[in-house]
Amino acid sequence: MSRHLDIAPGLYEAKDDATEGFVFNQTMLRIKDPSASLDFYTRVMGMTLVRTLEFPEMRFTLFFLAAIDREQLDQWSTDSAERTVQTFSRPAMLELTYNWGSEDDDAVQYHNGNSEPRGFGHIGFAVPDLTAACQRFDDLQVTFAKRPEDGKMNDIAFIQDPDGYWIEIFEPARLPAGLKDHLAQ
Repeated sequence: MSRHLDIAPGLYEAKDDATEGFVFNQTMLRIKDPSASLDFYTRVMGMTLVRTLEFPEMRFTLFFLAAIDREQLDQWSTDSAERTVQTFSRPAMLELTYNWGSEDDDAVQYHNGNSEPRGFGHIGFAVPDLTAACQRFDDLQVTFAKRPEDGKMNDIAFIQDPDGYWIEIFEPARLPAGLKDHLAQ
């Protein structure tokens, strides 16, 4: 039996025991203005700031955010050392890196990877109701890169954060019909 749940060229079948317990922990985005980015990710996306680490000698700050439901908050320690361990143990964290002074430097702009040269594309959020989420984003005047009804892949949206990074918004039960049909094969 394969350890992979799907097939693709280049897969390595044997799993090195040395990798057991590895956790994909974080995706890092550089941000220009922490006030704007933290407002966006905590107010618009509902994320929780779980840890802030400042490095004055190198003039940068790291903000670690997670999508945490209210009933899960009591699982987080109030002790900063223990919360640091929790932060670096949890899967799917967002790390925002703020280089001090960048908010006042007009030359600082970050590339979102969706124009040439292409590279990084987006992060993604599953939502319980895509229509309601998009209406809320409209009400909050969030910038859309793609609405659910646009393009060839319907039922997914892309919004942009204050630095122009794309965020895919999807409702798992409403995957595009073409993708559902393909997956059913």
